[in-house]
Amino acid sequence: MDSFIVSARKYRPQTFNTVVGQAHITTTLKNAIKNNQLAHAFLFCGPRGVGKTTCARILAKTINCENLQPDGEACNQCNSCVSFNAGTSLNIHELDAASNNSVDDIRTLTEQVRFAPQAGKYKVYIIDEVHMLSSSAFNAFLKTLEEPPPYAIFILATTEKHKILPTILSRCQIFDFKRITPNDTIEHLQEICEKEEIHCEKAALQVIAQKSEGCMRDALSILDKIVSFTNGELSYKNTLEHLNILDADYYFKLIEAMQAQDLSSVLLLYDDINKKGFEGDIVLNGFAEFIRNLLVSRDEKIAGLLEVVESFKEKYIATARKVSPAWLISALNILNEAEINYKGARNKKLHIELALIKLSYLNQAVELVNDSGVVKKKITDITKPVSFKNIRPAVPAPPSAGKTAPKKAAKEQAEAKLIIEGNAAREPESVYRPPVAPSAPTAESAPAAEPHETATATLPKLSSLAKIRKRFEQQKANETVESLPLNMDTLVDAWSIYIDRLEEQKNHSAVTNFKLAKLRITDPQSFEIVVENNIQQKFVEQERSGLIEHLQSYFRNRTISYIILAEESDESSAPQERPLNSREQYLKMVEHYPLVKELKDRLRLELDY
Repeated sequence: MDSFIVSARKYRPQTFNTVVGQAHITTTLKNAIKNNQLAHAFLFCGPRGVGKTTCARILAKTINCENLQPDGEACNQCNSCVSFNAGTSLNIHELDAASNNSVDDIRTLTEQVRFAPQAGKYKVYIIDEVHMLSSSAFNAFLKTLEEPPPYAIFILATTEKHKILPTILSRCQIFDFKRITPNDTIEHLQEICEKEEIHCEKAALQVIAQKSEGCMRDALSILDKIVSFTNGELSYKNTLEHLNILDADYYFKLIEAMQAQDLSSVLLLYDDINKKGFEGDIVLNGFAEFIRNLLVSRDEKIAGLLEVVESFKEKYIATARKVSPAWLISALNILNEAEINYKGARNKKLHIELALIKLSYLNQAVELVNDSGVVKKKITDITKPVSFKNIRPAVPAPPSAGKTAPKKAAKEQAEAKLIIEGNAAREPESVYRPPVAPSAPTAESAPAAEPHETATATLPKLSSLAKIRKRFEQQKANETVESLPLNMDTLVDAWSIYIDRLEEQKNHSAVTNFKLAKLRITDPQSFEIVVENNIQQKFVEQERSGLIEHLQSYFRNRTISYIILAEESDESSAPQERPLNSREQYLKMVEHYPLVKELKDRLRLELDY
């Protein structure tokens, strides 16, 4: 029985042309070999499983090839290529820096560099996961990396470029590998399936390419697992089952039920999903990705960002047209919040069901927001004019009202007539215009209006006119109230009243600082509050909202304002006397009484100052 070799090793590229998705790097390396412009140190960096170590081995084989091809590829037939393919070449040395990251390992490597190759032109040293080297190992490697022998070439490979010292980066020629695109991954997997005689569906390969996230090694590992699981049959259904991925059909059914506000169908669908063993966070994440794809499907400019199975693309576009963007964006916010709070929820299933209930009735919330006027509606091309009825005069006032009531009613009817004429002037010519009512007659000559007509036509208009008139009257009354002038006397009175209010609130620290503050009027609408230091300024600043409201109410002036200035006074800047310390007191005592010092010296006393 032959030993099984995984696809990642069995189909590892042997030439630059077979490397998948890294044409920008393989072309550069082939040109450098043809033009004899090889650097002495290379740094290959990029995500996992994209071909860094593979390209390093191909480069090592190609530069030692005895019969180099015109296109810069190795011949794979000479002794050097055969020994390299068999893994017995002495011109290539690989070091795993993850396990050999000490100074002694690097010193052993640098000692080997001194010996020239027995066969071939170059000795190639490949150091994988170079970011795992310690700082001392990096420093021990610096000199050799900067000035190696002409036959030595170093190739460093890493997935974390930011962890490498800048002194190492400056000595290397850096190549950045990119993630392999889903299309390149699918084509490579199809070639392998044809060679291995595996029956595969393209939809299954697309799912594998999405799951691998640009890593070819992961894609090949997933392919091997599913082929072993399905006994050589790679179908879309088996791939979803093996990778524990929820079918997109469930999401289409969910969103269809949510748009119909069918809560029972939504909960039954989630119960079916839950019984299949899918965790709640997988459902939330998958549904959020599904809604994101719907949002992308709405715009042709970003349709290239849609990474789904081709058989589902038309279904995505058709579903996206039925759902409003407001619903999609709101749903993404709900799902994102639910996914963040999922770990902290005690009842996971209830947490998911609450999110699905919100989504089921989200349409009502969006419609309510639109109806309330928060979201601006699109203006239609054809506007229908509002039809007005002839406004009849109001019900005659009782005799006690005198002659003022008929005059008031006539005035209101005249205002209503002006409104009707203004609306009629804005109507298009082709639309029927209702006849304008004649000027309102007096109460004595007006015929008695029918009760129901008066209630339906006259009262609502008169009530709205009365409200508008009342509002203007209130504004007029407010404007007639004269504001107090801002002078020092009125300002001090208002200031004292506010200090009394602070004392009632027992805010003693603020009271003290308000009493120490000085007032200075700058113009009729503003003044300055002068304090001595920043501490007083902070205490006054804390009362800004209450103080400005009090001042505007006191002066009956909404435009009044103030600024706070911190100015040191002359008294505070003057030097102040401080108490003497022990040493200064002793020196002063000795100055007045010299015998005290003589006594201290005779008794040999040591004073503790």
